[in-house]
Amino acid sequence: MKIESVAVFCGSKVGTNPIYAQHAAELGKLIAVLDLKLVYGGGNKGLMGIIADEILKHDGQIIGVIPKLLIEWEHKHERVTEMAIVPDMHARKKMMFDLSDAAIILPGGFGTLDELFEMLTWNQLKIHDKKIYLLNSAGFYNHLIHHLRLMEREGFLYEKMEERIVLCSTPIEIFNKIS
Repeated sequence: MKIESVAVFCGSKVGTNPIYAQHAAELGKLIAVLDLKLVYGGGNKGLMGIIADEILKHDGQIIGVIPKLLIEWEHKHERVTEMAIVPDMHARKKMMFDLSDAAIILPGGFGTLDELFEMLTWNQLKIHDKKIYLLNSAGFYNHLIHHLRLMEREGFLYEKMEERIVLCSTPIEIFNKIS
């Protein structure tokens, strides 16, 4: 399957480690240079804003998907190519899923983890077979990866974690692994 669009799930904050913002900017540039369309949460703050701004700087295409209740919270990005305002978070995730060919997960908070786990669950249930790339910037997800491997060892997963998640340490590594 040719990948033409990627959903990126990430924080509406930048976090404390400067590598998170650096990786977000690198990812945005790569998405634009590779002529992929970004599908993301529609905000102009945090890592979301950094990725969108970088893509716009390189004349890339962006579809933002933001629920009504988050327009003020995440500060809707006013310069994206296309913006969909949806009624709720469920509609946001569904639309982002429908509009993308793969998902990339960057550091983030509860919302990012919710989006990751919904994508994983849908993948496991064969609702989709889209690749999920986890950008483990500076080891941000090491504890989560350790826990997922524990779930696997303890018999709670149906297959190896790597069957569902492609682990990457840098943005360029994601695009070297995209199939």
